[in-house]
Amino acid sequence: MSTFRGMDTTEHYFKVPLDHAKPAGEAITVFAREIVSTEHEDPSTLPWLLFLQGGPGGKSPRPGSLSGWMAEAAKTFRILLLDQRGTGLSQPANRQTLPLRGDAAAQAAYLTHFRADSIVRDAEAIRRALGIEKWSTFGQSYGGFCTLTYLSIAPQALERCLVTGGLASLTADAATVYRATYARMAERNEEYFSWYPQDRDVLARIAKHLRGTAEHLPNGRPLTMAMVQMLGQFLGGNARVHLLHHVFEGALVHTPGGDRLSDAFLAEVQNQADRTTNPLYALMHESIYAQGAATAWAAESVLEEFPAFSPAAEVPLLTGEMVYRWYFESDPVLRPLEETARILSEHEDWAPLYDPEVLARNTVPVAAAVYTDDVYVDRDLSMETARAVAGLKVWETADFHHDGISDDGAMIFAKLLEMTGASA
Repeated sequence: MSTFRGMDTTEHYFKVPLDHAKPAGEAITVFAREIVSTEHEDPSTLPWLLFLQGGPGGKSPRPGSLSGWMAEAAKTFRILLLDQRGTGLSQPANRQTLPLRGDAAAQAAYLTHFRADSIVRDAEAIRRALGIEKWSTFGQSYGGFCTLTYLSIAPQALERCLVTGGLASLTADAATVYRATYARMAERNEEYFSWYPQDRDVLARIAKHLRGTAEHLPNGRPLTMAMVQMLGQFLGGNARVHLLHHVFEGALVHTPGGDRLSDAFLAEVQNQADRTTNPLYALMHESIYAQGAATAWAAESVLEEFPAFSPAAEVPLLTGEMVYRWYFESDPVLRPLEETARILSEHEDWAPLYDPEVLARNTVPVAAAVYTDDVYVDRDLSMETARAVAGLKVWETADFHHDGISDDGAMIFAKLLEMTGASA
């Protein structure tokens, strides 16, 4: 155990089945970090809170101190930060380790066990290993998707569930989800450029510049307009949307050879386009919507219905949480996984992630923050789900975007906790 800046932290490693349908088969390692405030004299009396991280492919938070939602939660709970399988200190799944599985087909077969249903069953194995009768969960974004799966698979293990920006559609396929999120992104683009019309002019200059001049990211990767469009990930939240203006205002610099894209701008594009630390995001993102059918590069297919987002448009709109085939064709980190990604995109035998009948009879207190203008988890689809889960209480707000818990996590956590009949 380590103690620093107001918290005690304990690291836990667990062995869990790769395939929970075969408990005696191959095992993998999953990591979780326990966080307890030093204000508590006897932490053993505290109830547990499992945090389900956004993603897919994102490791749990690495707190340097108790702050935000975690400080609020630590008043009442013993917190467990789970590194979902394949992430963080859990047994990794990336370009370096996946070849251990064999060829691309073997790698893809392995990764079919890395969705929400497996993550939830890992959590159940951990709960039993720690001797916990019931615990509460807090799911952000994809963590909310996992929460709905948890409520479907093992509701008896749950005391209460809190969800922020993560009420997944129970029935919509990937293409339906992307149609909704492209529309939301178009609205968010319009809002942003109404605040900073000069940035639209800069984006137009960048598009024109790239049509006639080759540019490269600091790591040597050739820059494309599609990579520039990935700056739209700034638009997914209040906490950082205005930071995008600082990226655009220094985008171009005058050099002896004429105007070029600045090193600072290129470095930021590289940061947004880089999947070195979370390759599972690119590999598994579309599969989080898959139930019984192939995703078939849904974001890329639906793009044809939204030509304003095409990289070939005169001034293309900025994109968000979409994954395209070209990620694997152009990114040196993802290129070794290109065939694996293709096989996953064609995989049809995806098990159901949710049980609508169980959710319709739900008795676990659930409170969810739904962000009206969320560009990543569509409000209308979320509200459909809210109506389908018995007893689920919704707090809808336009004051926050997808990164609400980064903006005012303490308030949001306390509000949702109160909605479930408890308080910090």
